[in-house]
Amino acid sequence: MSFEQALAELETIVQDLERGQLDLDAAIRAYERGSALKEHCEQKLKEARLRVERITLAPDGSVRSEPMDPA
Repeated sequence: MSFEQALAELETIVQDLERGQLDLDAAIRAYERGSALKEHCEQKLKEARLRVERITLAPDGSVRSEPMDPA
């Protein structure tokens, strides 16, 4: 599942929970699904962050790329 798909489903779940119209069992299932989707989105963001590279200009004028500092 893509980040965008997971985020869209998570937004729908949040809206459903905020409306307060789900019975207790459905709300618990929605909350559990939302928690799993949140973890999925966080993992996708972490993976994307690790792939991002920073483009730098060296003192001699050459261009190079290096991994971004995850901090």
